Amino acid sequence: MIDNISWLAVYPEIVLLVMACVITLVDLGMRNHRRTGTYVLTLLTLAVVAGLQAMYARNGSTFYGFGNMVVSDAMGNWLKCFATIAVMVTLVYGRSYAADRNMLRGGELFTLSMFALLGMFIMISGNHLLVIYLGLELLTLSSYALVALRRDDVRATEAAMKYFVLGAMASGFLLYGLSMLYGATGSLDIGQVFKAVISGQVRHQVLVFGLVFLVSGLAFKLGVVPFHLWIPDVYHGAPTAITLMIGAAPKLAAFAITIRLLVDGLLPMAIDWQQMLAIMAIASLLLGNLAAIAQTNLKRMLAYSTIAQMGFVLLGLLSGVVNGQVDAIAVQTAYSSAMFYVVTYVLTTLASFGVILLLAREGFESEEISDFAGLNQRSPLYAAVMAICLFSLAGIPPLVGFYAKLAVLQALIASGQASYIALAVFAVIMSLIGAFYYLRVIKVMYFDAPLTATSVSAGADVRVVLTLNGALVLLLGLLPGGLMALCSDAVLRALVT
Repeated sequence: MIDNISWLAVYPEIVLLVMACVITLVDLGMRNHRRTGTYVLTLLTLAVVAGLQAMYARNGSTFYGFGNMVVSDAMGNWLKCFATIAVMVTLVYGRSYAADRNMLRGGELFTLSMFALLGMFIMISGNHLLVIYLGLELLTLSSYALVALRRDDVRATEAAMKYFVLGAMASGFLLYGLSMLYGATGSLDIGQVFKAVISGQVRHQVLVFGLVFLVSGLAFKLGVVPFHLWIPDVYHGAPTAITLMIGAAPKLAAFAITIRLLVDGLLPMAIDWQQMLAIMAIASLLLGNLAAIAQTNLKRMLAYSTIAQMGFVLLGLLSGVVNGQVDAIAVQTAYSSAMFYVVTYVLTTLASFGVILLLAREGFESEEISDFAGLNQRSPLYAAVMAICLFSLAGIPPLVGFYAKLAVLQALIASGQASYIALAVFAVIMSLIGAFYYLRVIKVMYFDAPLTATSVSAGADVRVVLTLNGALVLLLGLLPGGLMALCSDAVLRALVT
């Protein structure tokens, strides 16, 4: 018999699932080509779910349900809250874009987005290997359909096929790694996996073999080298609204399962998986920043930028365990800096793609860097928002991206290890190189002559949300303490249970 605690642990998920089904049915009667009723109902549902998650997170309690298969803790609830807000903002930015491109013939954009969010919730809450995998598959299958939503566009269809093939391969890697983990430890429960590994009563060769496949699958979801090949093509080929849908909120879920599997389950093997993360971090910073310099398409540039940014997240995960020794302060500092980095990256990505979506017109994507020429003369507000985002991604003070990079570097340097300090220096050098392609876009916006005199117009909802989004990037850079304390407390609560 399922107890009340089990239902309480998944109550927000139940609300989201029920409303996704209700909205699917309600949309059948919609005749408005912009799907206004579906749009409003979806946003109201997501606002309620985000409120529930925030309430759970502020309560700070940790409890398990369904035989320890799911966990509700502060870290997971905050990540789910932020993911819900990210999906809400994405739908606000993307609705006009989708309507202009005949992507709202049905309500699939809204319902598939809600099912993708449900997949993220299940991933984040999973305390069982198969639950995590089921959540991952729900997210990826919804994402494949979203990328192919513009059925009359050859480029979007090609991107969906590439995403499907590479995503299936990565899911296979992850599932094979999970099966090896089960074979080595005899359990699918993450807590029991941890106990089996720390006891030493495991098949070590099988465990290490499984760990390699596990890290490979996680690396694909994060989009780091050498499992990055899907990112530039899918970001470029997918409709811009869908690019934002797959490039923002899912990063929070990918971070969560990385923590669940590598930290909660396999922390005693940190010396093994940290070496793999270090190599991937170095390669991601190097390739991401250098490849971005050569791009003329802004979406491809931001795709390579994402690879470099995720390299920084991996650096944050490196310094929790030093020489096989687990120190509570080091663990909290390292993983909270990584969580802070992911949350602020998503916030900045939302605003930057929001401006790209805002400039897009019917039949014109506005995704080349040259399309932003003279944007300051056409719309000083939107040019300022884009400049704030680019400066933040480059790590220039006083914006939140600077503090996020600083927190990761401080965690590396605090370890006192020469190799980690060298990694910090390398990351700074790569950030300096990366600043070039961000500053190039700002130069085009402010100093080049505009190619068109067309004014930039947007609905009141888009203007308000985009302005708040840009302001938060600046405000959290000036006052980062609250969000950092939230991340630190959430990570601590998640790791001590």
